[in-house]
Amino acid sequence: MTMREFLETRHKVEYPTFVKVLKALPKERFDYRPHERSPSAAEIIWTLAHESQACCEMVDNGQTNWTHVPPPADPEAILAAFQTQYTALGERISRLSESNWQNKVRLLIDGKLYRESPVGEFLWYIFFDAIHHRGQLSTYIRPMGGQVPSIYGPSGDDPGPSS
Repeated sequence: MTMREFLETRHKVEYPTFVKVLKALPKERFDYRPHERSPSAAEIIWTLAHESQACCEMVDNGQTNWTHVPPPADPEAILAAFQTQYTALGERISRLSESNWQNKVRLLIDGKLYRESPVGEFLWYIFFDAIHHRGQLSTYIRPMGGQVPSIYGPSGDDPGPSS
């Protein structure tokens, strides 16, 4: 299995877990943040959607320009954006050839070059960042009034699938 195939597989396998975590977040509390310096739940989910969109732009165009875009006020729009962009990125990963996996891409932040690397390396970087943010969101669920789903094993609220 190549690294591209492995990412494609992991991207598909992790999607249901992302959905479980996102569904567990009470929509009426998307403004929740555990500390004034912490991002809100809405901002984190929006970041996940925005990162997937940026990865799509990198695959399509060889670069993306990251700028701060505040999330919409509607939680359903935020969740829909995540689903749309995550799915779009999965489609692009599956279409990438092994030779294109090595193409150099550029991440600009507010128009300035921040990072240049092979697209495959960048896609893994963002995938790990997405899993990090999912974990961050999982710590928001209980204080927001929700129940924490099982992620890789049982939680205090969800024993997970029975064997």
